[in-house]
Amino acid sequence: MSCPLCHQRKPKRFCPARGEKICAICCGTYREVTIDCPSDCPHLVTARRYEQEHRRPLPPEELPYPEAHVSGDRLDQHQDVIVLLGQSVLETARETRATDDDVLAALGALAEAYRTLQSGIYYEPAPEGTTAREIYAHAAQAIADYKQAQAERTGFPTLKDRDLFELLVFLLRIGKQEHNGRPRSRAFLDFLRASFPPAERLPEPSRIITA
Repeated sequence: MSCPLCHQRKPKRFCPARGEKICAICCGTYREVTIDCPSDCPHLVTARRYEQEHRRPLPPEELPYPEAHVSGDRLDQHQDVIVLLGQSVLETARETRATDDDVLAALGALAEAYRTLQSGIYYEPAPEGTTAREIYAHAAQAIADYKQAQAERTGFPTLKDRDLFELLVFLLRIGKQEHNGRPRSRAFLDFLRASFPPAERLPEPSRIITA
């Protein structure tokens, strides 16, 4: 019996996405590329652990908005907004089987919208792809609801466009670092799941370090 993908090597690893055994080389080659791996696959977990241990910092040319300074004080002040954005992304992702690329496209479009709003220009760059647009719309609505709730409590919204831009850049930079570059990667999404529990649960300490 040979691997059903390469038809050459012996199948030794059970692939939960395919429901059958495949060879180790095909597992490594097609993982999160053509195989839609579940997050609890032990081979995926092991591979991600290895990648994290050997991860290098993002090169400057890949850093989203390299000119933007993300203030640690602002992150501390608006931890609740970071959690709100993370949970909003996760809610949409659960319904759509989103990938990291979808999430990064949505967050990038939101960041660009709030970057331009700082100069008084209204620009809403809808991301490409149906799933990315759904994530974008859900997160944008969550922000609007948050601002409205703030205004009802205090008489005016205290969350400024500059604050939102920096928070979105912060998440984008984490996403770029967590994303492994494979088209079906959900490493960033799994990072968000570990960092932000569902809204109905008591929050646990975040894995995100802001200082």
